[in-house]
Amino acid sequence: MIRTFIAVDLSSEIRERIKDIHQQFASYAVRLVNPDLAHITIKFLGDMSEDKVGPIKDALSRIHCSPFDIDVEGIGVFPNLGYVRVIWVSAKGDFRELHQEVEAALNPLGFPPDNRKFTAHATLARGKETSKEQKKSLASKISQLSDAKLGRMKVDCIRFKKSTLTPNGSIYDTLHEVRL
Repeated sequence: MIRTFIAVDLSSEIRERIKDIHQQFASYAVRLVNPDLAHITIKFLGDMSEDKVGPIKDALSRIHCSPFDIDVEGIGVFPNLGYVRVIWVSAKGDFRELHQEVEAALNPLGFPPDNRKFTAHATLARGKETSKEQKKSLASKISQLSDAKLGRMKVDCIRFKKSTLTPNGSIYDTLHEVRL
C-alpha cells in the first residue's frame, strides 16, 4: 500500500517566502512544514495498492486544462483561530476547471468526488497543544499575517505523488507529472 495525492507544487520563489513566514512562528508551539515540500493538494487519494498507479497515470494524462496564474497570499487556519490545527496560505486563482478535471478523471477508478468545497491552500504548520496565553498570541500573529502576499506563479503542471510518513516528517516522491 502507498499513500498518494495529486498536487501543484509551489514555485521556488514562493517557497523562499514561506521560509520568511516560518520565522514569524518560531516561538510558537507549532510544527513547521518543510517549505521545500510546499504544495497545493488538488485531491488526496489516501492509501491504495500499487497496481492502481498505472491507471491513475493514464487517467491524469487525459486531463485537458489550460495553465493559469495564482496569487499565493493570506495566512489562515483550520478549523478556527480559537483552535488552530493547521496554519495555511491561500492560493487564489481559477482552480475550478483543474479540480473538476481531476475529480472526473479519477472517479471511474474508484475515487469518488469530494463533497466539500475545494479550498486551494498550502499547509505551513500544524498546531500543538499549548497554553491559553500562547493560543491568544498565536491567533494575533495569524491575524497580522492575514494579508501577507507571497507572490504570483503559473500553474502549468500537476503531480501525482507518493507520501511516505517518517518520524522526521513526510517524504514525497513524484510518480507522474502532467503538463497543462
